[in-house]
Amino acid sequence: MSMEQLRSLIARHAQRGTSTAASGVLVSMVTGPGDPAAVSLSGTVFALIAQGRKTLSVGDRIHEYGPGQFLVTSLDLPVRGHYTEASVQRPALGFGLRLRPSVIAELLLDPAAEPVWRRSSDAAPALAVSRADEDLIDAAVRMLRLLDRPRDIRVLAPLIEREILWRLMTGEQGATVRQLGLADSRLHDVGRAVRWIRDNPADPVSVAELARMAGMSESAFHRTFRTVTGMSPIRFQKQLRLHEARVILAGRAGDVTGVAHAVGYQSASQFSREYRRQYGVPPSAHVGDTGSARTDT
Repeated sequence: MSMEQLRSLIARHAQRGTSTAASGVLVSMVTGPGDPAAVSLSGTVFALIAQGRKTLSVGDRIHEYGPGQFLVTSLDLPVRGHYTEASVQRPALGFGLRLRPSVIAELLLDPAAEPVWRRSSDAAPALAVSRADEDLIDAAVRMLRLLDRPRDIRVLAPLIEREILWRLMTGEQGATVRQLGLADSRLHDVGRAVRWIRDNPADPVSVAELARMAGMSESAFHRTFRTVTGMSPIRFQKQLRLHEARVILAGRAGDVTGVAHAVGYQSASQFSREYRRQYGVPPSAHVGDTGSARTDT
């Protein structure tokens, strides 16, 4: 019953766009499969599918999820994803909640949370998929019902947000979510390196320097980085560079060579080869294509 209600609420509120009046709450309705080669940055989010089916790949890891399943991401990752079941007659419907580390940290400080988690030196993957139980689906339904009662949103939405986060933290993928609220987690260590790569996509990557930022040995950093992100630091940077190039190309006429240099490639021919390998078409195919650089988690 809750899934039927969730589908109905998403379909109605998604007519107005992805954002909602409740901070951090997202809804989506997609009427086509999209581009299988499209790469986007995931953000830190809980995303529940009410209808349709989607495939996501992060590095060498492939995740498929459909109705009643959700994914959580605890790091801003370059992901490749597309819907495999979505049409005008039966659109893909999704509910999303941006994960706020500050709220997760507050919940971890609650005495009731102490038996639920233990500090660990092991890193958890930054993206995971699970099946939602009835309580989690019901909380998503109640959150969307608030959109019909604007006066209640300010008071009740934060309470339901905490409930959703609590159910995620104590569920199968709790380790992925909990590490967002732990200042000394391996996620935060790797996150410093990820932010540097993201903020400096054109600069050469030194694994030794990234390991120093993360406070780890090179071997431990490389192993932990791959566990969290699903790929090596070099591959991570390459995916970010190509994603950034696609965004730039969408808003720029011509000058593929200039874009290649802007994202850190010394050789325009190497850029074109890797771009074609990633997206299946040459960079020139995406010049001015504003829809090509967008995709949803």
